[in-house]
Amino acid sequence: MTDIQSTLDDLVKQTDKRTSVFEIEIQELKNSSLTLSGRLLNESQLDDLHRLFPSLKLGTASIRILSREPNERVHVATNLTGLYDKPTFGMPLSSELHYGTDLEVLDEMNQWVFTRQKDGYLGWAYRPYLSEGIAPAMTHLVLAPVIELRAESDETSDIVTRAMSGTGVVLEETLNGWSRVTANKSGWLPSSDLRAIADIPDSIEEKRKLMIKDSARMIGIPYLWGGASGNGIDCSGFTRLLHRWVGIDIPRDADMQYDSAKPVEPLFEVGDLFFFAESDSVRRITHVGVCLGGWKVIHSSRANNGVYIDDLQERKLLKDIYVGAGSFLR
Repeated sequence: MTDIQSTLDDLVKQTDKRTSVFEIEIQELKNSSLTLSGRLLNESQLDDLHRLFPSLKLGTASIRILSREPNERVHVATNLTGLYDKPTFGMPLSSELHYGTDLEVLDEMNQWVFTRQKDGYLGWAYRPYLSEGIAPAMTHLVLAPVIELRAESDETSDIVTRAMSGTGVVLEETLNGWSRVTANKSGWLPSSDLRAIADIPDSIEEKRKLMIKDSARMIGIPYLWGGASGNGIDCSGFTRLLHRWVGIDIPRDADMQYDSAKPVEPLFEVGDLFFFAESDSVRRITHVGVCLGGWKVIHSSRANNGVYIDDLQERKLLKDIYVGAGSFLR
């Protein structure tokens, strides 16, 4: 029993809970039969259990495979909501989800649903903030950190809601420099705060130019662990937002971005990512920033309490923990 439990505990430790599920308990061990219960993400993990215990007859009827059947699809129906490790608002944020984010429902508990995003990122979301099905295809992205949607095409009209940086919206009409868009609600905002998805350039050089302009919009936005908007943003949320604005989807967290990016060496170019490792974390990569050319970096950091520009050669705190660079633009 002890050896079996130890093996299961090791598998739990090896599981990245952001993208996988391994929650298995021993129900009964009798002679050469082992009965297990719990949750797994996919069928292949069940096969792994059989390979791990070849001498035992496994009872797995009480193990739920979350992705076994076609699951319900929902989308975020509020302008912003949190993603959590557990089904409660009492947990720190894992991330934030903008209006329209497509989610697959894998499990449910009370008013919470355990969801998977298109990139495989997992977490609990509050069911009342979600709507059934997939949101209408977006036509534009919101560029402002946070912008008011108004009842009329007039800055003195009533505020209907607020849209967050990077939110995808549907353009309904334009009038005198204003655009009426639909997101979680319908309202007017200045057309200059939108970028048409159809207008995002294909050229890498043009994407780099946009990144310089876009990054400046976020200067001074406070640091927030798990944050992904102008209300507060963390380091990887910031780098992900800058890539989203130029039409590139990248992983959510800094270590995931490090693993997926193409490694690059000096001379660095605008849009390259600088990666850092702090010694007080179990993750190898704990911080990321965006190169503005040379060793200049713009990043959201706890040390600065927000989005600001630094020079890696002059900021010892960063220079000492620098690991390397990568890019999604090369």
